[in-house]
Amino acid sequence: MSRVFWHGALCLLVTGLASCAKVSSGPGQEGLAGRPIRVVATTTVIADLVRAVGGERVVVEGLMGPGVDPHLFKASARDVTRMAEADIIIYNGLHLEGKMTDVFAEMRERGTPTLAVAEGIHTDLLRESALFQGNYDPHIWLDARLWQRAAAVVTAELVAMDSASAGTFQARRDAYTAKLDTVDAYVRAAAEHVAPAQRVIVTSHDAFGYYGAAYGFEVEGLQGISTATEAGTADVQRVATLVAARRIPAIFVESSISPRGIEAVREAVRARGFDVVIGGTLFGDALDAPGTACGTYLGMLRYNTDTIVEALSYAGSDRGT
Repeated sequence: MSRVFWHGALCLLVTGLASCAKVSSGPGQEGLAGRPIRVVATTTVIADLVRAVGGERVVVEGLMGPGVDPHLFKASARDVTRMAEADIIIYNGLHLEGKMTDVFAEMRERGTPTLAVAEGIHTDLLRESALFQGNYDPHIWLDARLWQRAAAVVTAELVAMDSASAGTFQARRDAYTAKLDTVDAYVRAAAEHVAPAQRVIVTSHDAFGYYGAAYGFEVEGLQGISTATEAGTADVQRVATLVAARRIPAIFVESSISPRGIEAVREAVRARGFDVVIGGTLFGDALDAPGTACGTYLGMLRYNTDTIVEALSYAGSDRGT
């Protein structure tokens, strides 16, 4: 389907939905009438953040479930309906949800407010993309201190929509910030258990740049910051050469991306005489199912760290075949 055709179809769909849904510029204090704010959040990570800050004053509906790659996600007609009926759409931004750009624009034109959380953070704190000049790495949540700033962005928006609940939102933000401080300290302490020479995280795509910068790891992604383009043979060989030359003990798959690329890297490393292991599955672009260890942001960051540290601390970096 061509971009022009899709854009036209989207306009017709949203127009039809808007005729039976609200088309104001937001509910405002009077529009809420004491009810919770209806939020549609794109990713599982964004949904978790809004619930943490909003509590009972928000009803959050997530578009993407566990294991969904936000880089490739396309909104269905049902998704568009849910967005049109929301009081606000909260998404990550910085092109993470790249295939939904037109949808967000149409929603704004039809009167549904949107908030791009990452775009509310000063660019001085963002990582520039090496491949796409003028764009920034969207994976801000993998640095707990940066995620505190995202919590402040969401809090400010919720307060603007429901000023009567400002105290509730701000208290919940403060409590969540304290939890983020705790998990940040946990990650920093755990990272010290990995020898400096082994602090290299090799994953399916370049999602862990903020994590690496914050906690002292080099990061090498088989793909770039987006998964829209698949890794090729040259990418596999490049990463395999790095792993074999530096005798990195483990590499990692990601929950929302096929493991085939990393498995190909492992085979290419073996062909170079070094037996690297797959150290586990990391949660980069999506959380796990609710109720699991990685079903919340805080649990995910701890789990990722434990997985990374255990695999890279393995005293087998001198293995050869």
